[in-house]
Amino acid sequence: MENKMRRDLKNRRRIIVKIGTTSLTYPNGNINFRRFDRLAAVLTDIRNSGKEIILVSSGAIAVGAKRLGLAERPRDIIGKQASSAVGQAVLMQYYEKSFNEFNQKVAQILVTKDIFSYEHKRTNVRNTFERLLEMNVIPIVNENDSVATEELNEFSDNDTLASYVTELIEGDLLIILSDIDGMYTGDPNVDKNARLISVIENINEDIIKSAKGSASLLGTGGMVTKVKAAMKVNAANCDMVIAKGDDPSIIYSITEGESVGTLFSGRG
Repeated sequence: MENKMRRDLKNRRRIIVKIGTTSLTYPNGNINFRRFDRLAAVLTDIRNSGKEIILVSSGAIAVGAKRLGLAERPRDIIGKQASSAVGQAVLMQYYEKSFNEFNQKVAQILVTKDIFSYEHKRTNVRNTFERLLEMNVIPIVNENDSVATEELNEFSDNDTLASYVTELIEGDLLIILSDIDGMYTGDPNVDKNARLISVIENINEDIIKSAKGSASLLGTGGMVTKVKAAMKVNAANCDMVIAKGDDPSIIYSITEGESVGTLFSGRG
């Protein structure tokens, strides 16, 4: 059954890829340009095969802080907004340059959480996605951090954002690239017996408890946010895979049905 679930991923046509800040930068906070180029190559190649690709990208605040010469990522809301305003423009420059090497058109879509609460706004955004995909464009999505300050408008992290986008556009597969291989039976940093879980068909209390007990990842999210994202997309009959994002080529392995990362099956 597990092998069939993996093989079935080959048939997923509308694929959302979320990449975290730690997968786009070096440990010292500098931009990993090679990672941008490789990600662009892989996503363009998969799109050329006939699939639809949407990229949810973190990194604006980190990139902005670096461009502004700040010693560390801002902790206050206004500082984050300012860094994001600078960083989002720079981030898109990097993506435009990388994707242009492969003659792939990209578009920027910035959203706030309230968009998903009002049907007319949902419809407008969904129509934009649909038209861009029809035109063979890869939409690059991020939260509009510069204006999202209230709980009504703000996502806690881009794992959550990616799940909302996936549900909105009726995605077939959400791939979350992170700095960890997937979901473990325990915290691998402290439990030498912790093992990687290949497939999760039912997110039960034990899974949720294990996620809460895992070590926090770099960036704004953690394993618990990823499990919550999986619950949302699974409820919409969509699969989700968590995998390590240090080599974007792993996206090939996932979409070709190989057993990498953790698959949260939404079609069990």
